[in-house]
Amino acid sequence: MHKNESSDSFRDHVAHQSKEGKREWIYPKIIKGKFYAYRSYFSWFLLLLFFAAPFIKINGYPLLLLNVLERKFVIFGQPFWPQDFHVFVFLTLTFLLFIVLFTVIFGRVWCGWACPQTIFMEMVFRRLENAIEGNSVQQKKLDSMPWNIEKISKKTIKHSLFYGVSLLISHTFLAYIIGYEVLWAKITGPFSENYVTLISLVGFSFVFYLVFAKMRELVCIMACPYGRLQGVMLDPNSMVVAYDDVRGEPRRKLKKTKIHDELGDCVDCGLCVDVCPTGIDIRNGTQLECINCTMCIDACDGVMKKINRAVGLIRVDSKNNIDQNIGFRLSPRIIAYSVVMFLLVGVSVAILATRKSVEAHVFRIPGSTYSENEDGKITNMYTLELVNKTFEDKTFGVQLRPSNSGTNAQLFLTDQDSILQLNQEEKKVIMITMEQRAIHENDVPMQLDVYVNGEIINRINTSFLAPVRQ
Repeated sequence: MHKNESSDSFRDHVAHQSKEGKREWIYPKIIKGKFYAYRSYFSWFLLLLFFAAPFIKINGYPLLLLNVLERKFVIFGQPFWPQDFHVFVFLTLTFLLFIVLFTVIFGRVWCGWACPQTIFMEMVFRRLENAIEGNSVQQKKLDSMPWNIEKISKKTIKHSLFYGVSLLISHTFLAYIIGYEVLWAKITGPFSENYVTLISLVGFSFVFYLVFAKMRELVCIMACPYGRLQGVMLDPNSMVVAYDDVRGEPRRKLKKTKIHDELGDCVDCGLCVDVCPTGIDIRNGTQLECINCTMCIDACDGVMKKINRAVGLIRVDSKNNIDQNIGFRLSPRIIAYSVVMFLLVGVSVAILATRKSVEAHVFRIPGSTYSENEDGKITNMYTLELVNKTFEDKTFGVQLRPSNSGTNAQLFLTDQDSILQLNQEEKKVIMITMEQRAIHENDVPMQLDVYVNGEIINRINTSFLAPVRQ
């Protein structure tokens, strides 16, 4: 690639750090172009969804509830239980593979357009900062001036708002875990009963505040593992935010003289660097810090329009297409990822389709084998676990299906209540008794039929333990 730089020295350091190793604050300019508008609309949609989702209910249940402490999970109004963990495994694998496949094709676009860190930083905190402290030049001037009334007042207002928004974010996250009704009860309830929750919220809010007030781009560059994985997921065929060095080089300074055809279109204005939230120069090629936010595209397109050149000097394109004019092609890796992803999607759909609305399991009571009664009968004790995943009460029953051994076993439920309440897990104790004289083996096979609303939902194989006497 033809560059003004004679070496790859830019790879020896990061944009937010000086040669002495000190943090250099980044003051990105805001240029509102086509992509910025699209990203704003999409971000406002995601923000609205984030803050509204805990209050949206389907059939009386929240749109999303991830109560890990009480093992209650609701997704799109459908309850899930720990017994559905295999469903989460397949869904999570499918989602992760989708991100990988999306990155192979379109680069790190997730980071610039959908990542909560970027959305909150650029569309909420950055805008608050610009409204209070001014544009990037004014912010830099404010930070360099000595502490006075203006600086103290602006910094106080900004950081107070930052912490207030962080409080709102942490409360919303907690609403996804315990539900907004429980959250409101804890907020309005006595402090002596809810101080642990409230202190935790203050602590988590401070963490969010530090992320958006101090760490900022460091989260994307140093803390996020996805950014570092980008290097092994991208290839020359990936569609990324890229600088067309074939068209743009050699660079030249814009003067009032005639633009010569032998010179590149890049006027070396540096605006693409000024708008970058991670402080990189996209003209150096694809870099770890690039989050595909497309800010540099809007900045460069604006300059190209002013000098009557075609837009797209910086655009979403592949390295192959820029260097060799080769359009997008399906690589073997993309095909392989796609096949695996479609298989995972198929398995996930099959699991969801065959997922039972009521589950039943029978376990022997831990530590028990059998007990001998005075009337000459042997008793085994079991636990029947029932999980009702629906939104209506069910009636259940359990019957013993004798095995081919011809035994005269009898089944008893210690609790005669046959109502299984909606969205509840219940445990019932089962007793099975047999005449000692009818037992001819130590381990007698049994089958239990579990009925829900009169229909068999599960046929469970178990065993009956007993002594054998001659």
